[in-house]
Amino acid sequence: MSTTDPYAPQSGDASYDVRSYDLALGYRVRTNRLEGTATIVAVAREPLTSFALDLVGLRTSRVRVDGAAARFAAGPRVVRVTPPRPLAAGDVFEVEVAYAGAPAPRRSRWGAVGWEELTDGALVAGQPIGAPTWFPCNDRPDDRARMRMEITVDDGYTVAATGVAGPTTRRGGRVTATFTSDVPTATYLAAVHVGRYRTRPLVGGGVDAVPSISVTAPPSLSAAVDRAFAAVPEMLRVFDRLFGPYPQDTCSLVVTADELEIPLEAQGLAVFGMNHLVPAAQRLVAHELAHQWFGNSVGIARWRDIWLNEGFACYAEWLWSDASGGTPVETCVAEHYARLAAKPRDLLLADPGPDDMFDDRVYKRGALTLHALRRTLGDQAFFDLVRGWTARHRHALVTTEDFRAAVESAGGPDAVAVLSRWIDAEALPPRP
Repeated sequence: MSTTDPYAPQSGDASYDVRSYDLALGYRVRTNRLEGTATIVAVAREPLTSFALDLVGLRTSRVRVDGAAARFAAGPRVVRVTPPRPLAAGDVFEVEVAYAGAPAPRRSRWGAVGWEELTDGALVAGQPIGAPTWFPCNDRPDDRARMRMEITVDDGYTVAATGVAGPTTRRGGRVTATFTSDVPTATYLAAVHVGRYRTRPLVGGGVDAVPSISVTAPPSLSAAVDRAFAAVPEMLRVFDRLFGPYPQDTCSLVVTADELEIPLEAQGLAVFGMNHLVPAAQRLVAHELAHQWFGNSVGIARWRDIWLNEGFACYAEWLWSDASGGTPVETCVAEHYARLAAKPRDLLLADPGPDDMFDDRVYKRGALTLHALRRTLGDQAFFDLVRGWTARHRHALVTTEDFRAAVESAGGPDAVAVLSRWIDAEALPPRP
């Protein structure tokens, strides 16, 4: 029997893999009412007489498997589905689920995650187990699938979501927007944002190595948005040179009219609060954009390897600061090493445990690990390693062992020894 991720053992079903999600959603902002139909194409990994879909806080009214009515039992976290006939290993099957309710964040050991109401709209904060608060899914980090969304809201509201925007239609005071993601997307990286926004291109995108950049934000914040994101095209050019070509089909930036505690990344998209439209938050913009390479394209197969996402994104903050004339990388290294040295030294980067997977030490020690490798390999070999990593594993899943093998190819046993000192032991190595 296949097992789920030990960091989130109650999420996901390892007995099947999803190939695609097709979501038809209707959302009423005023009443926070969500109605949806999810069509899921999946393949059985083993013989199945039943399977589970993650769904939290929403009521299921109908389930069909391959067009026939299926029995189901809905619990607080999952919908257990019994198909009309047993499924053999390798069978491809289609599940249709009709559901509705008032979506809300779910409580977890990492805080409240999922669908969240704003003052006049909504957003999704999916990482790590928030996706089931708005659609039935197989909520595993290693189960990536293509995705199509059709989202209907009241006229006057705009939707930004994961995927390439398609046609928008209006009918009876309602607006329907479509989004399609042809790249495999983890459930936690799927997102929907609704508000009284306007979507427009960001000046400076769409040339050289920079993709077309769209901004979805309240019109009243247009001037502040332009100032805050003026460096984004150059940021992407720098990352293109250091990390390789931008790997997503879209580059969408969303700004809410509300303040947010932290920005959030999704596939090809990042959302910021109005409080992030300040110069001090530019490092956060760099961090979220870097995730389009690290985490959203090169994805982790298990949560214990979260440092591969956050270490690279944090190091990208320092690289951008240096490239843009801000604080040099070496100064960032010295400052953050000193802060890390003052904190408890009881974290194992290669397996931090579920309670510490988003601890700031994972971010900063991950970034320092990369700098230590850079100092060991030299700039040319280090960035060749990084570009090879993003190219070889574009829209694929990786583990720390994969990265260890890549480091060995780039620098041999000495480089692996440096990596191991930083990720396989709690003791803090000397500053690189």
